[in-house]
Amino acid sequence: MFSTATSYKNQHYSELKKECLEDKKLFEDPEFPVTNASLFYRKPPPGMVEWKRPREISDEPHLFVDGISSHDLNQGRVGNCWFVAACSCLALKTDLWQKVIPDWKEQEWDSKHPENYAGIFHFQFWVFGEWVDVVVDDRLPTINRELIYCHSKLNNEFWSALLEKAYAKLSGCYESLDGGNTGDAVVDFSGAVTEAINLEAEVFHKDQEKIDNLFEDLLKVYDRGGIISCSIKASPSEIEAWMACGLVKGHAYSVTAVKKVRLGHGLMAYFQNKTIPLIRMRNPWGKTEWKGAWSDSSAEWERVGSMERDKLGITVENDGEFWMAFTDWCKYFTDADVCHLINTSLLTIHKTWHEVVHFGSWTKHSEPLHNRCGGCMNYKQTFLQNPQYLFDMTKEMDEVLISLQQRDMKIHRRIGQGENLTLGFAVFKVELNRKYRMHNIITQTNVQTSKYINARTVFMRVTLPKGRYIIIPSTLKPEILGEFMLRVYTDVDSGCRELTEHKPRMRCWSAVTGYPHAVSQIYIHGAEGLENQDGTGGADPYVIVSCEGRSVRSTVKADTLDPVFETRAIFYRKKPRKPITVEVWNSNAVKDQFLGQVVLTGSLKDSTKPQRLQLRKRGRAMADEMPGSITLRIVTCTELTEM
Repeated sequence: MFSTATSYKNQHYSELKKECLEDKKLFEDPEFPVTNASLFYRKPPPGMVEWKRPREISDEPHLFVDGISSHDLNQGRVGNCWFVAACSCLALKTDLWQKVIPDWKEQEWDSKHPENYAGIFHFQFWVFGEWVDVVVDDRLPTINRELIYCHSKLNNEFWSALLEKAYAKLSGCYESLDGGNTGDAVVDFSGAVTEAINLEAEVFHKDQEKIDNLFEDLLKVYDRGGIISCSIKASPSEIEAWMACGLVKGHAYSVTAVKKVRLGHGLMAYFQNKTIPLIRMRNPWGKTEWKGAWSDSSAEWERVGSMERDKLGITVENDGEFWMAFTDWCKYFTDADVCHLINTSLLTIHKTWHEVVHFGSWTKHSEPLHNRCGGCMNYKQTFLQNPQYLFDMTKEMDEVLISLQQRDMKIHRRIGQGENLTLGFAVFKVELNRKYRMHNIITQTNVQTSKYINARTVFMRVTLPKGRYIIIPSTLKPEILGEFMLRVYTDVDSGCRELTEHKPRMRCWSAVTGYPHAVSQIYIHGAEGLENQDGTGGADPYVIVSCEGRSVRSTVKADTLDPVFETRAIFYRKKPRKPITVEVWNSNAVKDQFLGQVVLTGSLKDSTKPQRLQLRKRGRAMADEMPGSITLRIVTCTELTEM
């Protein structure tokens, strides 16, 4: 994750600083000049703006005063509470802010050596899969000698104002930061994977089991270094409107702690071991707090011992930070952004995820086979024209995390654009031996579909059985162009790769070895009435599908005479007259037992409907029946891109 950063606009911090020191001048950034274009594209600030360097604002400027803290930040005169909330979260994570603010000791003012100051700073952001180093000068916009955008509570601390300037430069101008998503900013600070949770739609506050499960999830995220923010939905007229309980609608809050707080006093508190789930938040305004239960001076804190209160850092002051009961949090807040810092390092005692990253695009082409912007599943004629990514789940049942992210669009706001595309993805369980693009949905199963939303990132966490799967990312409607980044996380290597080929290639030796004339897809649903193989009245059956020397084997179904296999195979057939065999076997520690087979011609004339076939013996006795039947479906085509 922490790879070498790419220089934004090809501006190299060390080279520019060296030039300024040699010329004995302060840096002036030509890529983000002190003009109105850097401030706004539509709505000017409320007053006469003067760009001032920190020395003109404070006699003793510093990057940090007494370190970095989530309490340092206050929101300015632009609707960027989402960015300020993300900065508050960043300040809690030392390893992250030291990446975002590199060389922070070297960048600090040195009062003993003022000749080493060049008025230049640099910050790093994770932009669409890579770290980007952004250089800025130290000229900051002020009105009446006061900073008008994000600033620290202390007038001589400037890390937040300079960081915001770098982010504004990356976004086009300061006004481009008016309205955004805290989770997106956290991703830009960390490379994390963000998960949006709709607390309102899921009606968490009415289901105690849901509340308990969500708290445990968020506690795990917080303890593992993840970052959480939240907000309350608001109509356009309610943006940043105060509620009677002290919360603010349409306003981003950073979550600064998730804790099980011990109730009781003294030793009895430890013996009784009673806890209550609480969550702590910070308002980017630096004031205006929750007034209900567990607020700063509420009576509920009398139930908590003094040592526990001291450990939690309870302060009774209007500093914008406050605690809430988790049940109240679920009741009042409607949306949460949970940023997972997913561990991909092998040098750890914690769970390690295997990560695969793919960059792709939705592009238009007049030839359907080459078109890659087919829209969602509502558009059946074009949906499968979208990019396709194949992966394997190799455990009997395991979790996979999928993140689909589009490019940040804020930079386009100045030209009247900048809206996110509405996007999502579908996951299909496919044939165990598929290696070419899917052109038709025959028996493949749509196991999961994400929500289609106009957010920068769509995230899914799903548990899947062993098998082969295809992810199809798409925009909501066809012919919408754009770029995306797909990240897939599994417990072990999934072999995730993009499918680009439509059918087997014609090679120079194909004239000798032959080329497929037909393609057949076989779906084995299951079997019934198999012969008993053990004393407990069952068997451990599996199925093998074979064609022209190639075969596909299902997983073993334990202790059953009526297994459900749900196994698919696809064969590109050079000799279509050769049959396809489906054999059922019993798994045994010593030697597997043959339980019967069916032989399929795979002819174009065969029925494509589901059919139940009697199991038979092999070899010369293949006309003889064996106990049990098998349910399957087979479809054959001579056009290789029909499947």
